[in-house]
Amino acid sequence: MKIATWNVNSLGVRLPHVEQWCRDVRPDVLALQETKLEDGRFPVAAVEALGYRCAFSGQKTYNGVALLARQAPREVLTDIPGLDDAQRRILAATVGDLRVVNLYVVNGQAVGSDKFAYKLDWLRKVTAFLAEELRRHPRLIVLGDFNIAPDDRDVHDPETWREQVLCSTPEREALKRLLALGLVDSFRQFVDGAGHYSWWDYRQGAFRRNMGLRIDLILASEALRPSLKAAAIDRTPRTWERPSDHAPALLELAA
Repeated sequence: MKIATWNVNSLGVRLPHVEQWCRDVRPDVLALQETKLEDGRFPVAAVEALGYRCAFSGQKTYNGVALLARQAPREVLTDIPGLDDAQRRILAATVGDLRVVNLYVVNGQAVGSDKFAYKLDWLRKVTAFLAEELRRHPRLIVLGDFNIAPDDRDVHDPETWREQVLCSTPEREALKRLLALGLVDSFRQFVDGAGHYSWWDYRQGAFRRNMGLRIDLILASEALRPSLKAAAIDRTPRTWERPSDHAPALLELAA
């Protein structure tokens, strides 16, 4: 079973890329972030033509999350207790015997800013929600654009990024608290070294020079650890014309 996450940075623009990638890679579950589409404009027919059913939660111009799956998503949740927020950043659903939670984590703008404080509070509330999800659903996948590079291996220039947003100690500590619920970073179960990234700025030839960050993560519960088979980041779509600044991250589970 192939599970993937991809911040597409506007599904309206990147739909042909999603279609091509799904035909080429054939994921069983694909979580999308930054769809930037109101629900009435979500391309349901195009998704179903690819052989997927979908659940989505969107807003105009900003944010937006969606889940594409071979099996129809069930028990869909788009708002969580304790988080009264109009921003569409969370989508949880059951697919087969898996509970899948798709997150588009707040960026945070800059360390010390109001948006940074909001990010940390958002993460605290989401962690509480995930603790309950894990209690109810031991076979849990949490994936998405986390807007946090877990450690220095995930940063092309750790010194330049030291204590900057996406790489600061408070953000990394918040991610560690989330992992401590009983989740593992699936990519790091297979790849230990540095230099593997999922996001590259559009500027300064960052992709060509591999000046990136690994901020797109797939976390798996301990109950799923024996089923982890392979993990990767697919850089190919980042080479296409008018790409998203993110590449898909993948996890393969044994049957």
